[in-house]
Amino acid sequence: MVVVPEAGTDAPTALGFAQAYGRIATGSAVLAGAQAATHTAASDLRARVRAETSPDAPMIELTGTSPRAAEAASAANAVARSLAAVANRDSAATGVRLMFFSPAAAPTAPSSPSAPLAGAVGASAGGLLGGLVLLVRPRPEEQDGPEGPAAQVPTPAAAEPERAAV
Repeated sequence: MVVVPEAGTDAPTALGFAQAYGRIATGSAVLAGAQAATHTAASDLRARVRAETSPDAPMIELTGTSPRAAEAASAANAVARSLAAVANRDSAATGVRLMFFSPAAAPTAPSSPSAPLAGAVGASAGGLLGGLVLLVRPRPEEQDGPEGPAAQVPTPAAAEPERAAV
């Protein structure tokens, strides 16, 4: 989605509204409209749809997740339509309009890694961290006391007896 400034409105204003709309994208008012379109509870939509904004462009990205690709795209598009309806209801007062940049499309393949791949990556990371811990731990011979190695203090030299000269 993109926030477009209308006549008399500057680009920084559109960027500010994009940030604000990104924050309310999974709010109650927006999800109520999407709930009717998808026949899904608002709490389920809140858990399945994520909104992100760009810090330097007046854009909002809505991403849906679901075990089925078509449901993920449908949820994201329903929230986008509802967000646009909520935002554009007050466009005369705000001076900006929220428009679709591109609709969500169902992915052709899962975007999550397979369980064996995730397990292998986790095991590798664990082995690497374990090796690093072994490298940085103190050596047993360095542990003389609670404050570290004992300090070496020189002992005074034995004085030679004095001799009287005659």
